[in-house]
Amino acid sequence: MVIGDWHNSPLGEFTNVMLAKPDGTRILFAPSKEHAEYVSSLYSFEEVKVIPINVERGTNKIKVEADDLVVNMEWRGGIVLPFPRPRWFIAKIENLFAGFIFGTKTYGITNNGRKEWYCVKKISKIRCATAELGEEDLGEMSDFRIDACFGFSEPPRKPSSIRVKSMIE
Repeated sequence: MVIGDWHNSPLGEFTNVMLAKPDGTRILFAPSKEHAEYVSSLYSFEEVKVIPINVERGTNKIKVEADDLVVNMEWRGGIVLPFPRPRWFIAKIENLFAGFIFGTKTYGITNNGRKEWYCVKKISKIRCATAELGEEDLGEMSDFRIDACFGFSEPPRKPSSIRVKSMIE
């Protein structure tokens, strides 16, 4: 599961949820048709749900309610990377380390052929999390094991809160 908590986008601030089921089905929960189209232009989904999304943010925690999906996450303080890095560094150096350490990528090509860089601002370990979809408890927090590949990268292998600045060209 990925919570996209966009603080700055062409559509303003919004939150979406990307969920990969054990069978590989990728679901996008988006707050409007425009947001769903924007996110779907970047990443891949078999199912898209346009529904109101309620978000409660706190210091090192977030609660997201999207129809019958309810997610609570809390994370530790984390490591801050306060200095900006150039795109070439993100694509070459950070991308190498992200793959080796986290099983992710910091650079790639979106569904619509645009270049995207993830400039990591902060990395935190998830301390606790719960998620329910309808009456179903989505289970214990665990390492990411299935191939979701929403876009050019998988989510981190370990449950994490990663604050990134997404740069799309």
